[in-house]
Amino acid sequence: MLRDAGTLTGRCVRLSARQVDAVITALALPVMLMLVFVYFFGGAIDTGTRYVTYVVPGVLALCAGFGAATTAVSVSQDMKDGIIDRLRSMDVSGTAMLTGHVLASAVRNTVATAVVFGVAFLIGFRPGAGAAGWLAAGAVLIAYILALSWLSAAVGLLVRSPEAAGGFTFFVMFLPYPSSAFVPIETMPGWLHGFSEHQPATPVIESLRELLLGQPAGATAWQALAWCGGIVAASVPAAAALFRRRTRG
Repeated sequence: MLRDAGTLTGRCVRLSARQVDAVITALALPVMLMLVFVYFFGGAIDTGTRYVTYVVPGVLALCAGFGAATTAVSVSQDMKDGIIDRLRSMDVSGTAMLTGHVLASAVRNTVATAVVFGVAFLIGFRPGAGAAGWLAAGAVLIAYILALSWLSAAVGLLVRSPEAAGGFTFFVMFLPYPSSAFVPIETMPGWLHGFSEHQPATPVIESLRELLLGQPAGATAWQALAWCGGIVAASVPAAAALFRRRTRG
C-alpha cells in the first residue's frame, strides 16, 4: 500500500505540474492577497505591530486551505474520468489512491508556502523564531494541510462533478476571513465573535503567529492540533465509506 501511495503521489504531483494555469493561481493568489492587504489596507488597520508581521500567518493559512481544498477537485475528476476504476482493476487499494492525493496536496502546498515566505521576507516580514519555533510552526501548518486535504478528498467523493467540488475550494478559502487572519477579532461585530473564536482557522493562525515571532504559543498550538486531529479522525473514515459507496458494484 505504501509503494502504491508513493507512486500515486508522484502521479498527482506530475498532473498538477502540467496544469500551468492552476499552478500559477495557487502560487499567485496568496501572494497577491498578501500584497493587497499589506499595501492597500495595512495603513488603515491597527494591530499593535507592523501589519506585514500580523498578516503573514493568516496568508499562510489561506494559502494552505486553498491548496488543500483543490484535492476535492482532483479526486472528483479522477472519479469522473474512470481513473479510479482502472486502478482498482490493477488491485490498487482505495486507501493508496486517496493517500496519494493527500500527499500530493502536501507537496503542492509546501512549494506555495515557500513562495509566500519568500515574498513576505522581501516586503519586510522578520520572524523571531528559533529552530524549535520553526519546527513547531511547520508541524502545525502541515497538520492543517493534511486535515483539510483529507476533508477535501471526502468532499470530492461526495459530490458528483469537479465543478461542484470547486465550490468547496471557495468555502475553505473564505474560512480565514472571519478569523484573526487579517484583523483582530475584537474589531469585528459582536455577533461574529463566537464563530471567529471557535473555528479551526483561528487557533492555527494564532499559533503560527506566536511561534514564528518567537512567542510562547501556550494552549493555542494544542487547540490547533486538536482541531486538525478531529478533522482527520472524521474525514478518513468518511472518505473510506464514500469511496466504497462510489465504487460498489
